[in-house]
Amino acid sequence: MHDLPDLTPDCSACAALCCMALPFDKGEAFAFDKPALHPCPNLSGHACTIHDRLETEGFRGCGLYDCLGAGQRVVGEIFAGADWQNDTSLRAPMAEALTLLHRVHAALELLVAAERLTLPDALASERSALRAAYAPEAGWTPETLRAHAASGLDKRLRAFLASLRAHV
Repeated sequence: MHDLPDLTPDCSACAALCCMALPFDKGEAFAFDKPALHPCPNLSGHACTIHDRLETEGFRGCGLYDCLGAGQRVVGEIFAGADWQNDTSLRAPMAEALTLLHRVHAALELLVAAERLTLPDALASERSALRAAYAPEAGWTPETLRAHAASGLDKRLRAFLASLRAHV
């Protein structure tokens, strides 16, 4: 089994995908509404102009968001360094890839946690199979991410996680 991707965000290797892709609604976590696929007005290039004061400016939600390392992988691996700011036609495909890869990384985070459990052989085998399915050696493309999302594997993961109750 090959190594898992780093699930730690690296904003310096991303193109501020979350600042463009994700919507937010004015409320306790955000000072104003922002629709999906529109850059946050606080963005300058790939940097947040208020990052050092997110909470005081009313953007606690931005500080709480964790892409689990999906952002830098979408930019660096899936889109080979392409930038939605230089090619606005990439906004929707990159946002979709961020959403789908974030789900994959969230599943991997759970599977990594499950590796600390001593499980019967059948469950240990299922954990390994799921890990391989969520971290394919060939990596991801927009097409394979879409196919993965449509595969029903998330249902299999949920069933596996539910089966762990007796072992936690």
